[in-house]
Amino acid sequence: MCWKHFLGCMEGVGKGKCLRYGAGGGAGHGGKGGSGFYNGTLIDGGKRYGDANLPCELGSGSGGSSELVEHVAGGGMIVIGSMKWPLSRLEIHGSLKADGQSQMQQRFHDGTSMGGLGGGSGGTILLFIQALILGKHSSLSTAGGKGGPLGGGGGGGGRIHFDWSNIATGDEYVQIAAVNGTVDASGGAGSGGGHHGDEGTVTGKACPKGLYGTFCNECPVGTYKDVFGSDPSLCAPCRINFHPNRADFIYVRGGATQPSCPYHCFSEKYKMPKCYTPFEELIYSFGGPWLFSFILFFSLLLLAVLLSVLRIKFVGPDFAYQASSSIQAHGPDPFPYLLSLAEVPGTSRAEETHSHVHRMYFMGPNTFREPWHLPYSPPDAIIRIVYEDAFNRFIDEINSVAAYEWWEGSVHSILAVLAYPCAWSWKQWCRRKKIHRLQEYVKSEYDHACLRSCRSRALYKGMKVGSTPDLMVAYIDFFLGGDERRPDVASTIQQRFPMCIIFGGDGSYMSPYHVHNDIFLSNLMGQYVPTPIWNRFITSFNAQLRIVRQANIQSGLNPLIAWINSHANPQLECRGVKIVLGWFQATASGYYQLGILVSVNDYFLQNTHQQILDTSSPEHPRRGAAVSRKTVMQLQQNNAPVSHALSRKRITGGVNGGIINEATLRSLHYKRDFLFPFSLLLQNTRPIGFEEMLQLLISVMLLGDFVITLLMLLQFYWIYLGAFLAVLLILPLSLISPFPAGLNALFSRGPRRSSLARIYALWNASSLTNVAVAFFCGVVFYGFSGTEISTRATTWNIRREDDAWWLLPTILLIVKSLQARLINWHIANLEIQDLSLFGKDPEISGEPEALPSRQGLNNEPASE
Repeated sequence: MCWKHFLGCMEGVGKGKCLRYGAGGGAGHGGKGGSGFYNGTLIDGGKRYGDANLPCELGSGSGGSSELVEHVAGGGMIVIGSMKWPLSRLEIHGSLKADGQSQMQQRFHDGTSMGGLGGGSGGTILLFIQALILGKHSSLSTAGGKGGPLGGGGGGGGRIHFDWSNIATGDEYVQIAAVNGTVDASGGAGSGGGHHGDEGTVTGKACPKGLYGTFCNECPVGTYKDVFGSDPSLCAPCRINFHPNRADFIYVRGGATQPSCPYHCFSEKYKMPKCYTPFEELIYSFGGPWLFSFILFFSLLLLAVLLSVLRIKFVGPDFAYQASSSIQAHGPDPFPYLLSLAEVPGTSRAEETHSHVHRMYFMGPNTFREPWHLPYSPPDAIIRIVYEDAFNRFIDEINSVAAYEWWEGSVHSILAVLAYPCAWSWKQWCRRKKIHRLQEYVKSEYDHACLRSCRSRALYKGMKVGSTPDLMVAYIDFFLGGDERRPDVASTIQQRFPMCIIFGGDGSYMSPYHVHNDIFLSNLMGQYVPTPIWNRFITSFNAQLRIVRQANIQSGLNPLIAWINSHANPQLECRGVKIVLGWFQATASGYYQLGILVSVNDYFLQNTHQQILDTSSPEHPRRGAAVSRKTVMQLQQNNAPVSHALSRKRITGGVNGGIINEATLRSLHYKRDFLFPFSLLLQNTRPIGFEEMLQLLISVMLLGDFVITLLMLLQFYWIYLGAFLAVLLILPLSLISPFPAGLNALFSRGPRRSSLARIYALWNASSLTNVAVAFFCGVVFYGFSGTEISTRATTWNIRREDDAWWLLPTILLIVKSLQARLINWHIANLEIQDLSLFGKDPEISGEPEALPSRQGLNNEPASE
């Protein structure tokens, strides 16, 4: 029986139990009533009843056991609308309550306090509506009542149900509830040891797909729901296997209803649906990375073969390696051959050699900071054929001609920062222009007033300017005019020795050390050593000398000194000639020039000079070019050679310098290698042969370098425009220039191929700066973007493919390193085409053989 109070039933189905003296548990409805507590005894609360999805019951009360005790009522029932006629919109600005009643403290008639009754359970609020607006500070409540003092249990919460009608889904979805207040179905509080009532229910009509909860809200981004229901657990995480790694799930109106939730890429630069970059789209268009790599390599190989065919067609095949034909001084030759003019005695070149007095070398490295210059004091060899005052004035004039303009050095400094290969080409152009200017000045403009010879002053033939091919060393040759009257002025061969021959080059990759064997030197030494033997010695010496580097001068000259002692001097001493290493012409800046000191046995010259002159007739073109080994050995046994512990003045004719041997080698100063990483790539090595295979590999590397460079630029263009510009322009032109420079070197002819190949290698090494910039930009960009993405990443999107950005720069770095090594071998093959130069005997020419180790070459004794 329900006693109607102002809200609900006084007892009802969920009535809580109570004791005789009033103590009892709370009533139940949507939630179980809280247990009462009195004198150590628990009194059970009322049970749950009703249907949470369509509630239609009143709340239950908590009645006492005596008529003297008042009863506590449950909450009532509020129904708005109906299934057939739902309310279109309900706005609540205030409170709509069906709460259970709370019990106050009561006393018996005799004035003693009675036990506390349980609170009434909350009632029912049933709303048939289409939309709800619950204003701020407003409330919907079916809370249970509080238990009475002295152990009353709290009433259970009631039931609130929203029966939504016509819930829109998909693109037509609109929010059906705007709840800014509170919706309360909590249980009532117990008192004096009584327990709280359980919470009631707040339910809504089952939501369609994509929506969840009491108010049918959209499932959170990254989750989907493909069944009917309101439980939040029905919104399951979207499946990652349908989701690219560079994408975020996006909001969908009405919620996602399929496992493959809609998404968008992190950035607009990635292309839907796979969120690939254009480079990745290209790769996966050909079947993936492995298949794309195979197709690319096969295509590069075909293009390289095509380049080789075109090079052979337009340039011609490379001449094969041949051992240099050493013309033996004794014994008949099996095959006829033609002599060069340098080997024919009696020519004008030979006459010019006899009139030669001295070769005066310019000092300095011929740079913009320290150009060529001549010392003021005339050497002892020419002091008797020049006027000293006029000579000093000539030195002033020619030093001013040799100096560079300030703007030439400025242009070089700018180019050295922007594009070092262009700076090197500019410096070589300025050097070539300078040597031409010096030659023109001495030949045409200067009146030769410093010479004593009237004939030389009249004909302008007393001095000539020359240089080494690499323009690193220049010199002035002084000649007799023919009208000198004093016998002590007449030039003789003996006065030329000991003679220093300064090396060309500076020990760098672009200008390795070498001995420039010009016609004068060849004719002069041909009077003691047969010209073919001397030429082969110079060729073998240059083959050893080219791998000596200025940065490692001490370790590089040790094997060279050993080679001279074990290979060169044993062949030359039997002809009365000996060479030693030396340093010459040190400048104030610490720069010095390396060279060899050539000395000749005085007795040998006295006995053979007349014979050489007598055999210089055309009838005996080769007899004067050599002396039998037997005669030489006899002369050496009867006469001690000239001591090599010569004074500095006697050694160089007044030029500062000294001899380099094992004892003095450690005292040499050398420049530190500030470009150490680049020097690992740019090295002068020994030849390895296999020229055609080597050029094919270089063509493959060249094409691969170009293709990978374009792919890397494409990658960084899509990463960030600023990164693309930085990689391309730091340094300018260096990243793209190796390809045209390599083609220019491959399709060049003759001696230019070696110099062009060095420029190609220099561009290749300079481009490593761009690769380093690519690594830096990648680290900076992906470091910051990775942090940003990790802050918004969720458990369903924690993988990224951008971690492989470094792959292309790394491949390019490896290709450029291998390319540099192949170019070094190619240059060595071009510059040293006779592998027998590394043999034991420099006089004997043979077929190319396997290259022995450098240590072996230095330690093996020379064969006789």
